[in-house]
Amino acid sequence: MIEIKGLSKKFDDFYAIGNISATIEEGHVFGLVGTNGAGKSTLLRMIAGVLKPSDGQILVDGQDAYENPDVKKEIFYISDEQYYFANSTPEEMKNFYKGTYERFDEERFADLMSKFGLGANRRINTFSKGMKKQLSVILGVCANTKYLLCDETFDGLDPVMRQAVKKIFIAELEDRAMTPIIASHNLRELEDICDHVGLLHQGGILFSKDLDEMKLGIHRLQCVFASDEDKAAFLNDPNIMSHEERGSLHTITIRGTREELDKALSKTKTIFAEVLPLSLEEIFISETEVVGYDIKNIIA
Repeated sequence: MIEIKGLSKKFDDFYAIGNISATIEEGHVFGLVGTNGAGKSTLLRMIAGVLKPSDGQILVDGQDAYENPDVKKEIFYISDEQYYFANSTPEEMKNFYKGTYERFDEERFADLMSKFGLGANRRINTFSKGMKKQLSVILGVCANTKYLLCDETFDGLDPVMRQAVKKIFIAELEDRAMTPIIASHNLRELEDICDHVGLLHQGGILFSKDLDEMKLGIHRLQCVFASDEDKAAFLNDPNIMSHEERGSLHTITIRGTREELDKALSKTKTIFAEVLPLSLEEIFISETEVVGYDIKNIIA
């Protein structure tokens, strides 16, 4: 388990992360999403023990992560642009990581390299961006660590390879309870693999919730009210997160359970009413709009 307690990271006068707390349980795929500059990469580097927190602490299985070899041997960090030694080959990088991670699986490495069609003795600097991403995933998985930190890992992979990587993550999760933590701005890539999501915004965490629970707690309603009085009464609900009006059609994003929404609708006369499912991306937009990050203001 990873415990984040009152964590802050300051660079000069700028707080990249400001007083966040969260818990990442073992055996779950945790998606870390957020606006640009929200601090996703900074948080991953602190979990990996690369950066020292300015305030607060990160505990990995009860131990402080920073400069702790016992903790680091259970964490593999795949950065957005993974570093490889100059003119090195995958075979040479395998040997390096084998010396760092005592449970490195050489047979699994050879198998995955063959399945992905990557040459083990080819210079990595001749690989495409996508091939380098594939190699970083293979090395990370074969290191057999308890935690795998992924920073924009799906970026640069074609659709087939993205699905292949997801299947590998799921298989590892089932076989040995590996815990992937995946930071991404592409929410659609996380929706079908993550079961828990943390939303970062401007260095703070807005929420950390089970994905299914989150989807059940926010709804989008499209309706036509029977009268202005009915409209005014319904729109007075404090759980409404956003509201758009086009002619007589109202699109409302509202927080609460489906039962609570049905109860509110039963007290209001409507000519038409339909509850629509929200994607993770739509939930993200709705939550960030609440705190003032409104795309409509940016493009207006």
